[in-house]
Amino acid sequence: MNTFRKADEKMTNFRWVICGMLFFATTVNYLDRQVLSLTWKDFIAPEFHWTDSNYGDITAIFSIVYAIANLFAGRFIDWMGTKKGYLWSIFIWSAGACLHALCGWATEVTLGIHNATEMLSATGAVASTIAITSVYYFIAARIVLGAGEAGNFPAAIKVTAEYFPKKDRAFSTSIFNAGSTIGALIAPVSIPPLARYFQSIGVGNGWEMAFVVIGALGFVWMGLWMFLYKKPNANPHVNAAELAYIEQDNNEQEAKSSDSQTTNSDFDNQKISFLQCFKFPQTWAVFFGKFMTDGVWWFYLFWTPAYISDV
Repeated sequence: MNTFRKADEKMTNFRWVICGMLFFATTVNYLDRQVLSLTWKDFIAPEFHWTDSNYGDITAIFSIVYAIANLFAGRFIDWMGTKKGYLWSIFIWSAGACLHALCGWATEVTLGIHNATEMLSATGAVASTIAITSVYYFIAARIVLGAGEAGNFPAAIKVTAEYFPKKDRAFSTSIFNAGSTIGALIAPVSIPPLARYFQSIGVGNGWEMAFVVIGALGFVWMGLWMFLYKKPNANPHVNAAELAYIEQDNNEQEAKSSDSQTTNSDFDNQKISFLQCFKFPQTWAVFFGKFMTDGVWWFYLFWTPAYISDV
């Protein structure tokens, strides 16, 4: 505990370590969702006889699940707390990422097929059955992935509010949010070569291990998070000077309201219902802004690799 922190010591900067962890988690989040889009056209589709329509169904259901799960993810993080909530979120999405690697095996077992070669050579009704069956398994894995990934941004925002004063929150949010772009940039130069490497050494068909390796990054993050994260006032890596800096907004509110019966924090801490949020113009600004941009962003994430492969 930090009961005996010295007020006059030089301020630590552990809050930026936490920000780095949020950046890492967001990068892994986008890597995990990109593995399928970067492997399906050249590795998965030939094996399971997928068409663009099959892949489109999978991505559409993932997007719907992710959108719905976002409505509940914030409430879940509030209920569980940032440490446990983030751990559960990344555990679920990492497990979902790794589950993709079992879809080929599950398809073979379900249809009584002995190996991938037999699937590749299938034609007609058998090929169609393989495609449909495998799509169902990938959808199931994708649902788990989407449900878990929905918790990343609510948890990261809540951690930012815990570790940064208001004046630094926009900057720290921009840092961890950059993980989405960095993840999207790293994925094309890492995932296909990873799949080709494991394919060349005969470990499955390559794509399975790409899901496993990228999914395992989340479990590495979990180990670091369990070791590093505590609330600022209970974290031995945060000294008195940094804690005072983090909590400066609370201290200023207390000073301003010392002669007043009603404090600013009384208003700040008032709860409002979900529907009441729609009375604020800021809600609609975010709503329309994300509506106009996210469709384009996700289209590029899901379909650009296939387009590049085709042309």
